[in-house]
Amino acid sequence: MDMTTDGLETKAGAGGDIPALFAEFSAAFEEFKATNDRRLAEIEKRGSADGLLEGKLERLNAVLDGQKAALDRAQLERARPRLDAKAAEANGEYKDAFAAYVKRGEEKALSVGVSADGGYVVPADTEGEITRLMTAVSPIRAIAGVRQVSGSVYKRPVTVSGPATGWVGETAARPTTNSQTLAELSYPTTELYAMPAATSAFLDDAAVDVGQWIADEVNAAFAAQETTAFVSGDGVNKPTGFLAASSVAEASWQWGKLGYVATGAAGALPASNASDVLVDLVYALKAGYRQNASWVMNRKTQAALRKLKDVDGNYLWQPAGSADGRARLMGFDLVEAEDMPNIGANSLSIAFGDFRRGYLIVDRQGVSVLRDPFSSKPYVLFYTTKRVGGGVADYDAIKLLKFAAS
Repeated sequence: MDMTTDGLETKAGAGGDIPALFAEFSAAFEEFKATNDRRLAEIEKRGSADGLLEGKLERLNAVLDGQKAALDRAQLERARPRLDAKAAEANGEYKDAFAAYVKRGEEKALSVGVSADGGYVVPADTEGEITRLMTAVSPIRAIAGVRQVSGSVYKRPVTVSGPATGWVGETAARPTTNSQTLAELSYPTTELYAMPAATSAFLDDAAVDVGQWIADEVNAAFAAQETTAFVSGDGVNKPTGFLAASSVAEASWQWGKLGYVATGAAGALPASNASDVLVDLVYALKAGYRQNASWVMNRKTQAALRKLKDVDGNYLWQPAGSADGRARLMGFDLVEAEDMPNIGANSLSIAFGDFRRGYLIVDRQGVSVLRDPFSSKPYVLFYTTKRVGGGVADYDAIKLLKFAAS
């Protein structure tokens, strides 16, 4: 079905044609800019804009969001490799045994990667595919630091302040300096599970690619749960999100808290020179972090920022330069995370920072599958688990924009 918005057409028929989808997205943004320019001209001339223009702008925002989502899906589908193929592979015997276990419950080769409860560790390439797919669909995982561990907890020492130093004369006494201050950050891994179901007839089909099926079924569920936890998780049986950390005005920043810049208006950007607070947020981040920094916000917040211009009339938000690129805001990549809060009174709706250094995701090696043909006949359930942890790694690498008076 086609969607038409005031002459702008979004063609569902573009399907997986990435160049065509990208061309549609670029055309939609040009229409968005022209409409917003007319809206701003009316505001300057009359003090307000025509309601029809405001409505068209909102519809164009929705079209841009929809086209970006379709483009992301097409790229993910194109990049997806085949798993569990019948071609000879180094891991072929174990993969054949895993396929037999998933389809018929046979456990003749459980000597490799078996858990005490009779479950089965998925082959390495299937596990890698699950993680890769989650990286593609989980925006925080795609930009954060990631570590793999074999234990249940990852601990990391951090230097909060270095040793004291000073200048002395050639023959002057050397007073003892203060030692550096160390802190230990701990990242426990907690269990994330999904339970896809299939009929016996489906599993008996010789053409079923069981590794790909497992990856497809669980990756979206895992990624959605992960992203929520990485943004706002409370650390109880889940990772601790960066928004769960204590926050403090940037002027009073200290280790253990994330600094924020206030917009000066409760639940809104400033009425005039709205982009100034974005500039303040960028330069609240130290230069060593800015070179790899990204914006993180949800699509509604992004829609509000699409309308902003600099003093020369250039839009601060720019679409991706290529089909596989990211949109940019003020020259920095913009990552869309739907779990970020909407703009509201005292909301922390925008994050800016070097997430590779600022947030750490800890994956315990291995994804396990436990086959259950009894609990929900005629369906066979597959209790699939992995262990994940996460938390802030560097409190100076991420800054927040608070929509508040102070």
